[in-house]
Amino acid sequence: MKLLEGRVAIVTGGSRGIGEAIVMKFAQHGASVAFSYVSSDQRAEALAEKVRGLGVSCKAYKGDAGNFAACGEFVAEVIKDFGKIDICVNNAGISRDNLLLRMTPEQWDEVMTTNLKSVYNMTKQVIMAMIKAKKGSIINMSSIIGVKGNAGQSSYAASKAGIIGFTKSIAAELGSRNVRCNAIAPGFVETDMTQYLKEGATAQKYLEKIPLGRFASAEEIAEVAVFLASDMSSYVTGQVISACGGLSM
Repeated sequence: MKLLEGRVAIVTGGSRGIGEAIVMKFAQHGASVAFSYVSSDQRAEALAEKVRGLGVSCKAYKGDAGNFAACGEFVAEVIKDFGKIDICVNNAGISRDNLLLRMTPEQWDEVMTTNLKSVYNMTKQVIMAMIKAKKGSIINMSSIIGVKGNAGQSSYAASKAGIIGFTKSIAAELGSRNVRCNAIAPGFVETDMTQYLKEGATAQKYLEKIPLGRFASAEEIAEVAVFLASDMSSYVTGQVISACGGLSM
């Protein structure tokens, strides 16, 4: 059963990792997908072509989700190209891990801009179309680190905790307009960004804390996004789903 048939989704940071998995999973469920990226043009276009092979529309847009004006242009182009926006997944994110004693203001600002300000930028730009349509689902990618904190990740934790507060506030503001806003807090996921955690003593240390005893796949996180994007979660808003293998307990 295709849960997102006929819907249009935006995914930021959609060309790799969790974002790529969400793009693919949404397309498999019948959604047309627009995604942004900042890195490889070749990789982004290859993904868009792969998605179009599933029989749905897909287009890649190069742009920085941390830039408010760029997000406005992105959303306007998507509405022009696809006609509407039903789902917005704020997935763009980076980490610049360091102990606070060594962290530079530039490192802090870079993480805050990409991870947190991008969520404001995109949400601000898409809500008018959703309010007019009297429906919409906004999905913000937080992290278990935003719930628990972690030494050496103060900037990442702060940005992801900020997303949780933002999500709950927007859910309260837009609930009467039938626009839902939820967050996903993944644990450790096998992506390029977490490659360094998968080997040796570091991997074993984290695995021992996860009741399910393994890292998640990006596809497993994407399944949660499908649930929150679909009518299966029509009475769910302002929530944080911790897809972390039990790490948050």
